[in-house]
Amino acid sequence: MREITASGSTVEEAVQSALQQLNTTEDRVEIEVIDEGKKGILGLIGAKRAIVKVSEKKDPIKETENFLKEVTKNMNVDVEIKTTIEDNHVTFEMGGENIAILIGKRGQTLNALQYLAHLAINKQKEIYYTVTLDAEGYRGRRRETLVSLAHKMADKAKRLNKKVALEPMPAFERKIIHNALQDSTEITTYSDGQEPHRHIVIKP
Repeated sequence: MREITASGSTVEEAVQSALQQLNTTEDRVEIEVIDEGKKGILGLIGAKRAIVKVSEKKDPIKETENFLKEVTKNMNVDVEIKTTIEDNHVTFEMGGENIAILIGKRGQTLNALQYLAHLAINKQKEIYYTVTLDAEGYRGRRRETLVSLAHKMADKAKRLNKKVALEPMPAFERKIIHNALQDSTEITTYSDGQEPHRHIVIKP
């Protein structure tokens, strides 16, 4: 994070000088007025220049990207990260060798890393971001698996004419199951249990 102290005949002039030196805009910085200065007699005698300290704001998305690189490095996995921003949703797509380590059994490690990324990116509290952390297209493959599982278990519930409980899943995965079966008139779905054991029940 860069910061600079600048002076000018007014606070505004000092701020503009600092922005020019940092080659940035006012919405991307934090401004601290050290001395408001004074004009002096006839605008000359006893005049005192205004002094400001201007610091670049931290970029939460870049900071989170660096955080993920640090965490994965400590797991002995070297990753490349491609970041996509859509409104307030940020997707970090990780690629590299030994990526399976970062996915874990049924995506548990990836889900834990996604939760940490969510905490890291929302540390600043100015803008709220939602996060998807992916690894070599795992999320897309997992979605297909869950949709297939949803229909298979719905068929089982109808065939046996009784409730069928699925394994515990994080909220965003449960949502995929709910969405996959929401148009069915023969079954209903609901979530049951407490986190981290909350799971979906499919009922005829």
